[in-house]
Amino acid sequence: MEPDMHELLRSLRVWDPAVTDLRPLDPDAAPDGPLPLFTRWLAEAAAAGQAEPHSMSLATADAEGLPDVRIVTLHGADDDGWSFATHAHSRKGGQLAGRPYAALAFYWPVLGRQVRVRGPVGTATAEEAQADLHARSTGALAAALTGRQSEVLGSVEELTRASDGAWERARREPGTPVPSWTLYRLRPDEVEFFQGDDRRRHVRLRYRRADGGWVRELLWP
Repeated sequence: MEPDMHELLRSLRVWDPAVTDLRPLDPDAAPDGPLPLFTRWLAEAAAAGQAEPHSMSLATADAEGLPDVRIVTLHGADDDGWSFATHAHSRKGGQLAGRPYAALAFYWPVLGRQVRVRGPVGTATAEEAQADLHARSTGALAAALTGRQSEVLGSVEELTRASDGAWERARREPGTPVPSWTLYRLRPDEVEFFQGDDRRRHVRLRYRRADGGWVRELLWP
């Protein structure tokens, strides 16, 4: 018997105190820029047992302005921006070529925290992209070598054959270049930190870029 969707949703809890630690966020003690706070929050999420805290939603738009979103992995965050990678010919790669602006969202439910980032997106050099790829696992290289991301797939067997060949090459030639592999950097215009509160007095701290620096603002929850 299929479960009833509404009953299922009503049975689910958000921020169960048995597994969630809602910590205070003091806006007055926050750093002048968003990167140190993001780095601390990412480390705290990992230490609290959050699974894959470096996973994030990446939102882009197509040529008609229609939104698209998927989960990707954060490859780095520094003064140059928040970075991620994919094939230039993938769906998101094509969308970013046409509309080089994107948004990111991190959600760490063990701490009741979200971080939202949005801004223009640029690309790193080809040398940086290849270094990024080859610093990752054999499986990541095999997936990149399999290629044809976002194209229509004829069958599971076709994927298996291509993947097996890519894994063999990745093990045999770990320095194999993948020219379409692209490292993207989102340079944020805005970064928002959301800290949940059990009385729904959530703290929303937004950093907004202005005049070469950052303006800090509180938002109503």
